[in-house]
Amino acid sequence: MSFVANDLRNEQISMFDSTLNLTERERRFLEKSWAKVFAEKVFPAIDETPYAVLYSEKLSRPNTPVNVLVGAIFIQQLTGQSDDEFLESLLFDIRYQYALHTTSFDEQPLSDRSLGRFRERLAMYEIETGIDLIQNTEKEITDVMALVMGIDHHLKRMDSMMISANVKKMSRLELLYTCVSNLVKEMKRSNAEVPLEYMHYADVDDRNKVVYHNRSESVDSKIVTILEDAKILMNLCDEDIEDSSAYKLLVRFLNEQTNIYPNGIRQLKDADDSSMDSSILQNPADPEATFRHKAGKNHIGYAANLVESSNENGDTLVTDFQFEANNYSDKKFINDAMERMNSQPEDDRTVIVADGAYTADEALAKSKKH
Repeated sequence: MSFVANDLRNEQISMFDSTLNLTERERRFLEKSWAKVFAEKVFPAIDETPYAVLYSEKLSRPNTPVNVLVGAIFIQQLTGQSDDEFLESLLFDIRYQYALHTTSFDEQPLSDRSLGRFRERLAMYEIETGIDLIQNTEKEITDVMALVMGIDHHLKRMDSMMISANVKKMSRLELLYTCVSNLVKEMKRSNAEVPLEYMHYADVDDRNKVVYHNRSESVDSKIVTILEDAKILMNLCDEDIEDSSAYKLLVRFLNEQTNIYPNGIRQLKDADDSSMDSSILQNPADPEATFRHKAGKNHIGYAANLVESSNENGDTLVTDFQFEANNYSDKKFINDAMERMNSQPEDDRTVIVADGAYTADEALAKSKKH
């Protein structure tokens, strides 16, 4: 699929444009809705050029318009809709078509898989380069909206929040069992030979039997057995399986939470072992989620840092944000935020209001420098 820009300068209104059939009353309601601001301010500010890297340079069928895809993602954030709900709205609600400049299209350009495929391209590009294209676009649009709303960038409020991972909190036994079970399933998918005595790890009912129901066996003895099984299974894996996430996550668990002794036997580390910090694996379903204890509560997941500015009416706009593992400190967040701010002259200062957790000598020094 090759990249073709959806240049608004060449936009033409069809004689069958759906807005031409509106009554005067319907048009008034449309122009008072959120769609008008989005169509006139947000959508034209979406720069498609950076997204060309997601597509092939070879001649092939053209892409779904990037500004429509990006605009759709922004509207989803505003409305909280799923992909299916958004697609239904786009097909039957003229406000969505008006916002995305598709009222003259013979058929709406999105399918039920367009957004999922586009997000996959974005995610793969970010993994490869570290560049979040959507975040960059959001910041550009924020500057546009700040002008529209009369937002003053000279007073900013900064705060962080915990974002829970949508995963189950696991005991160490369940975490170990899940890693081994995932490896056995990966071996089966790869047609690797799995000895019959280890096939139970692939049985959907086995987890409950081992982790919860078999009370005649102590947790410690279960862990010893599973650790020994893990050692044998890993020795049966070829290079292809060793490259799989299932194998790597089991290795990660073993490295983080076990000690290996000269006789080759592995044992779990003590729960209070200082080498097991907040970055250790919490759940294989979300390997980047980390643990943090804050304000008397335990959190598994991530942390977001938000910077907002406001106008004289008290209207606020998030002008910067950062998303990290939840063991990322507020002191690091404020340093990163100031690095992204342009240096300012002495008579044009910005004031950042934040709680005491952000305070550090490094942050104060950086604020003076900027």
